[in-house]
Amino acid sequence: MTLVMGILNVTPDSFSDGGMFVQLDAAVARGVELAQDGADLIDVGGESTRPGAVRVPVDEEQRRVVPVIRALSQSGVATSIDTMNAATARAAVEAGASIVNDVSGGLADPAMAATVADLDVDFVAMHWRAHSTQMDRLDRYEDVVAEVAAELDARVAALVAAGVPEGRIVLDPGLGFAKVTDSNWPLLARMDEWARGRRVLVGASRKRFLGAAIARRGVDAADPAAREHATTAVTTLAAAAGVWAVRVHDARAAVDAVRVVSAWHAAGFGRG
Repeated sequence: MTLVMGILNVTPDSFSDGGMFVQLDAAVARGVELAQDGADLIDVGGESTRPGAVRVPVDEEQRRVVPVIRALSQSGVATSIDTMNAATARAAVEAGASIVNDVSGGLADPAMAATVADLDVDFVAMHWRAHSTQMDRLDRYEDVVAEVAAELDARVAALVAAGVPEGRIVLDPGLGFAKVTDSNWPLLARMDEWARGRRVLVGASRKRFLGAAIARRGVDAADPAAREHATTAVTTLAAAAGVWAVRVHDARAAVDAVRVVSAWHAAGFGRG
């Protein structure tokens, strides 16, 4: 069954929930709430990667995330760390995180691959072309599926060469990263062409390409909250496609969608 990864941004500037969980108590309470809503693990991030976001110092990132991960882990809540920094990945795993989720796929920090190999944890390698201040201008593809497939293959090869077991690697197509609107949909519709049998994480939650799809009179497509139902639709389709996990803000809606897909399949959907 598809896992649900609940998003916990302990940042002042994330696109959907920035500033809501910057205090330790609020962040831990939110993580526990996501887990109670059915999230299988909580993805804790201390640096926004929204379009236009600027980098934060590594020590500030760790100040934000490590106490939250430690507290959640001590409460029995499974966590992952959303970071591009190898030092933060190590500190987070030492605090209890079991997965490193790197939106740069190891490109932002040359030490990441060796660090993950040493930590011996699962690693989510996302398709990425540049940091948030530059990524939108790199939404230029002749064939987005073929190019993302090639670039992800290159990341897998580099990670394996650095000692990361291939079975530890999860692929993420990087929805919204160097893909503003239309470039995202082929990656969802033709997942097998770039996943090549590997585990897949889909992170579509509340992103702007969903807003573009649902835009109509009476819908504020620029409001991330208005994209929640569209997020659930993508979760349902992704679960039906057999993805390893979805990364979402609303864990309860995602868990419901995954369970409906599971029940549908168990009842024999698709039999000739």
